[in-house]
Amino acid sequence: MKVHQNQLRAAVAVSGWVALAATLLPGGSPLRWIPVLLFVCFGPGFAMLYPQPSGLRSGARLEAFALAAPISLSLGVLTATSLYLVRAFSATAFLVALAAFATVVAALPGLPLPAATQGAAERVKRRPADGG
Repeated sequence: MKVHQNQLRAAVAVSGWVALAATLLPGGSPLRWIPVLLFVCFGPGFAMLYPQPSGLRSGARLEAFALAAPISLSLGVLTATSLYLVRAFSATAFLVALAAFATVVAALPGLPLPAATQGAAERVKRRPADGG
């Protein structure tokens, strides 16, 4: 399990730099915009949510995947706004900032998820209230 987590961390850490390298391809090429779009939409969120120290239950995997996009897009908006405010926005600066963030955060444990820690995805059998 430890090897799988390390591979996942490495893939998330490298994904931003791959997206940045893809910007060197000719404009309009799908090989250029697809990696950038996927990284900006999912990369920083996956870096923050995966991998969990004790693994994820089946329902928690869906929760983590569903949260990765809004978290990534929120971080992208914060990064773009910050770069605009300091008058330093460019696609390269934007991707470098997000890639550096994802690389650093991928080395840390993932944020705790309620379904992962409380077992929300599993059914619990309850005893009847009358004891029978």
